Amino acid sequence: MAERKQDAGFTVTDRRKFTEDGELRTDVEVETPKGASSATTASSAKQNAAASNVSTMHPAQNSGMLGQDVPPAPSASEQQAQADAYRRSAKDLDSRVELSGGSAKDFEMTFERFLASLYMTAMLQLGLMHEQGGQPHVDIIGARQTIDTLALLAEKTKGNLTPTEEHFLQNSLYEVRMAYVEVTNALSRPPQPGVATGT
Repeated sequence: MAERKQDAGFTVTDRRKFTEDGELRTDVEVETPKGASSATTASSAKQNAAASNVSTMHPAQNSGMLGQDVPPAPSASEQQAQADAYRRSAKDLDSRVELSGGSAKDFEMTFERFLASLYMTAMLQLGLMHEQGGQPHVDIIGARQTIDTLALLAEKTKGNLTPTEEHFLQNSLYEVRMAYVEVTNALSRPPQPGVATGT
C-alpha cells in the first residue's frame, strides 16, 4: 500500500478585508497591485468600507448616507455642452435611421411608451409574458419594485398629465397590481394533490 504524502508547507491565509459585521479588518495587510500607489489602495479600502456600511444599513439610513456622498452636480455650462453633444449624436442616429428607410419618430420616447415599457417589464417579471421561444420566469421582488415605480410616478406626476396619459397610467397600474395579487396568491397556495383515477 502506498504511503500518503505529507502536506509540504500548505498554508491557508484569510485575506478577506472585512469582518462578518462589515468592519474593515485591521489585522490584514492590504496588498497593493503592481503599479498602484498606496494612496490609491487606501482610498479604495475606504470606499469599500463605506459601501459595506451603506449596504448593511436600513434603507432609510442609506438615503441619508448616500445624500452626503453624492458628488456636486455639473455646472450649467457643462450640462449645456453635454446636452448639445447628445442632441448632435441623436440627430446623426436619426439621419441614419431615415436613410435606411425607417422613421425616427418610431424611436422617440413618449410618456406612454415609458409607461408601456414598465407595464411590460412587470408582466415579464410576473411570468405572465415571455420572450418568443423562451420560458416564463417569475421575479416577484422585481415585479413589486416595477409596480412601486409606476405608483411613484402616479403620485409624483399628479396634476401634470394629460387625460390620456393619466388614463393610461391608472389602467396600467390597476392591471399590474391585479396580476401581482393573482400570481402571489397562486404561489402561496399549497400544491393540489393529483386527481385519483378509479380502477
